[in-house]
Amino acid sequence: MSIADNKKAFHDYFIEERFEAGLVLAGWEVKSIRAGRVQLKEAYVIVKDGEVWLLGCHISPLTTASTHVKPDPVRTRKLLLHEREIAKLIGKVERAGFALVPLDMHFSKGRVKLEIGLAKGKKQYDKRESEKQKDWEREKARLMRDKV
Repeated sequence: MSIADNKKAFHDYFIEERFEAGLVLAGWEVKSIRAGRVQLKEAYVIVKDGEVWLLGCHISPLTTASTHVKPDPVRTRKLLLHEREIAKLIGKVERAGFALVPLDMHFSKGRVKLEIGLAKGKKQYDKRESEKQKDWEREKARLMRDKV
């Protein structure tokens, strides 16, 4: 069950490979995520000191949050991946010039998971070509529907 999608990532990048990562969250963050108060639009992923971190993900605190906890909506959150996956990501990001982008936040067996993508940036002409292709697919579907 999807909680939040990052549609901008598919517009700006070619997604080469996908990984599913767990998130280290506080209790109030899980409650806010269950309420759907999360935004991945400006978020990005970095690899630092052999660990993977999510930056810029905005999780709005609920008004019923605890009074003694000061929630920080855009704090840096650690991602949980297997060691061999992290090693693979480090190699691709540092040597091959790939970027790591969050694609989708969802629940898996009651836990919050983040799907991250190993991505190459699109040039402006690639974005225009993708838009033309999408428009043509939409037009084709409309024509087929009108014919029947």
